[in-house]
Amino acid sequence: MPNDKDQCNQHLLVETIHLLSPSNLIKNLTTSPARALQDRSFLPNFCTNQVTFLTVVLGESFAFILTLAKLEADFWSELALTSLFVQWATLSSALLLCCCHRWLNQCGTITTIITTLALTETVTLIFSVLGNWFLGPYFKSDPLVISPYTATVRNLAIAGIITLIALRYFYIQHQWQRNIEAEARARLQALQARIHPHFLFNTLNTIASLIRSQPDPAEQAVLDLADLLRSALTDRVSASLAEEIELTRRYLAIERLRIGERLQVDWRLDDGLPLDTPLPPLLLQPLVENAIRHGIQRLPAGGILAIHVERQTRALHVTITNPRPPEPAKPGHGTAQANIRQRLQLAYALPDLLCISETPDHYQARITIPLMVSPTV
Repeated sequence: MPNDKDQCNQHLLVETIHLLSPSNLIKNLTTSPARALQDRSFLPNFCTNQVTFLTVVLGESFAFILTLAKLEADFWSELALTSLFVQWATLSSALLLCCCHRWLNQCGTITTIITTLALTETVTLIFSVLGNWFLGPYFKSDPLVISPYTATVRNLAIAGIITLIALRYFYIQHQWQRNIEAEARARLQALQARIHPHFLFNTLNTIASLIRSQPDPAEQAVLDLADLLRSALTDRVSASLAEEIELTRRYLAIERLRIGERLQVDWRLDDGLPLDTPLPPLLLQPLVENAIRHGIQRLPAGGILAIHVERQTRALHVTITNPRPPEPAKPGHGTAQANIRQRLQLAYALPDLLCISETPDHYQARITIPLMVSPTV
């Protein structure tokens, strides 16, 4: 007859399995913060140096095209006057859009288009009137010069057309960027959906093997697993370095119950690690699991699992090293490594952030985390 402690352990295990049901997994994976992509203006931030520089370059290019279209004899003088007008109008419009950026970021598409068009047309009208006022007397004697009214209407028409073309470009680029981000987020969620059950069900198998022979450690292992579930199945696309290290420590505590003294862990953490650095979740634990399953577990005497987290100027290096058995192992599918490699590439848009090196005696996995680049999804 099972005693009360066995029944308690089995009850905890049943509740844990309920948390791992497909409905709960799907619920956790489909309520991602993707809605943060909504309600974001399609206009670029005109307060940044990069956008300002591009605005100046595009404005000067447009002034050059306008001057070429006139085919004036005094080309350079005409280019100087046209550039002066275009740059003043362009930079003034950019300044107004910079001041209104926070408000426009909360407006809908139609409101943004109308507001931007009204601002550029108003700025063009003001500088057209000022230009006619200051430069009009110098061109009155030239019969080829059009009237100030006609020149103002022409400037407004050109500014309106160019503004609408630019808005169309910004809108298409924004939609394309949103599609790219949504696709990357969907791929990341799909990869995490595959890694979560792999991690959790293997942990459950470890606990199940301890329930009858070691009920007290099994009960503690179930409690540890409950803590692991809170961090592994939370609705997030990133985890801090501290959380990844703590999750790996808890997993190692569960594996230590199963393997015993054959599993020795050598943690080497550099001083001053940025523990709040965001990472894609579940990076360390699958590699540690691979090191145990395919390395230390297959050695009769066990071995030392070395985990080294090193900080350099622009990157964090996480190195996991384990001994290899002398006899060749059955080759695995490489699912965990491929999963981690794809998630790193999606998050940082950089290749080769997971490096695998092998010797006859040791197997090493090395992850590089860029410190100057935040995860994009």
